[in-house]
Amino acid sequence: MPDNRITDGAERAIIEDMLDRNRAALIVTVRGLSEADARRRLVASLTTPLSLIKHAAAAERIWFQRFWAGLDASECDGYSERDEGTFAVADEESVADVIAEFERASRRSREIAARFDLGDTKHNPREGTVSMRWTLLSMIEEFARHAGHGDILREQIDHAPPVSVA
Repeated sequence: MPDNRITDGAERAIIEDMLDRNRAALIVTVRGLSEADARRRLVASLTTPLSLIKHAAAAERIWFQRFWAGLDASECDGYSERDEGTFAVADEESVADVIAEFERASRRSREIAARFDLGDTKHNPREGTVSMRWTLLSMIEEFARHAGHGDILREQIDHAPPVSVA
């Protein structure tokens, strides 16, 4: 990841840059993995390196397409319910497909977010009144946490002892 981060200047530019850097960090956790390793379950939950990317795409749609743009689920470009389905990766979806889905959702989020000022607010039934600033910061938190999960899973995969075939 290039180190041309924005560390000074307009608040919006700094926040958006940090969000984009966390999006990129999440994608890095699956780059170079085989299709099988990207789907490897190493924890009890549905979390796999690839499902973290799938979940992040859904989070983009939930917050920007559904909440901020006010779209119905049927108008979104993919799954946008708040449940475990956000981690579901279909057998026919490749790593490249899921990364592309996340990148599309992220582009659309950027477009939607650009329509609002950081101080603009909306009422959310779960969170109360939230601003665009809060939403962007919340996404930074979400993606940083999941990139950390992905880093740990990746370390387990990259340093696992070879599997013997009997």
